[in-house]
Amino acid sequence: MSPRLPRWLFGIGCVAGLVLSSPGAPADSAKPGTRLIADLNLELLWVPAGTFTMGSATDEPERNVAEGPQMEVTLSQGFWLGRTEVTQAQYQAITGKNPSKFPNVGPDAPVECVSWLDAMAFCKQLNARETAASRLPTGYAYTLPTEAQWEFAYRAGTTGTYPGEPTAMSWNVGNSEGTTHVVAQRKPNPWGFHDMAGNVLEWCCDWYGPYPGGTVTDPVGPRRGHYRMARGGSWRTDVRLARSAARAGGSEGRIDYTIGFRLALCPVRQR
Repeated sequence: MSPRLPRWLFGIGCVAGLVLSSPGAPADSAKPGTRLIADLNLELLWVPAGTFTMGSATDEPERNVAEGPQMEVTLSQGFWLGRTEVTQAQYQAITGKNPSKFPNVGPDAPVECVSWLDAMAFCKQLNARETAASRLPTGYAYTLPTEAQWEFAYRAGTTGTYPGEPTAMSWNVGNSEGTTHVVAQRKPNPWGFHDMAGNVLEWCCDWYGPYPGGTVTDPVGPRRGHYRMARGGSWRTDVRLARSAARAGGSEGRIDYTIGFRLALCPVRQR
């Protein structure tokens, strides 16, 4: 029987495009470094290609069976990833609306109460806008990161349970006071990404599926499924969801005040 994600990983609801696969050739115009969508004040950091061990060891405290078996993952191409989660102001600038339960926190708090479908629709609108303005690198598109891309960026070259001290890096049930917070107020991970350990959970591109183990290159999850993946901790979860290997998710239409997303700029990939 395939491992199942535990119930507590799926959050608590407030109410109830682009498919990625194996990458093609690198885009000639893509240059490593920080990218800024200036009018949105949305900064993305370069994540180089590399190899890492994905998943948790069998003796890791708080481990769930869905986090294994561990596998050696190679990401054959680099990509850009948002330094922070997409904020309410950034989301509203593209979509014209702010669905968040916590608008009182301010425009620089992460957007939440967005489904996986909403997040992908945001990416589609942003791609159209940036293409029309000739600001999109050839062969690249804005999308959600895969689980492997997310975990690789979060681990940032570390191999332990956390990439840093989890409470210092996150807003979680123990310190959030029942709300989200303005992004980038807690310590970043070693590669400069803020709030991956907790503020809101972050949608990833993949359908949920058990890990195959072994050695894989550019994994994207199964072709279909029942649940989309989300990663990281949130303002309402225990710090155990800030573990590098912890997995969460929900149906692609799920709207939840603990889940938002982080933007990725990746090579366009077709199934």
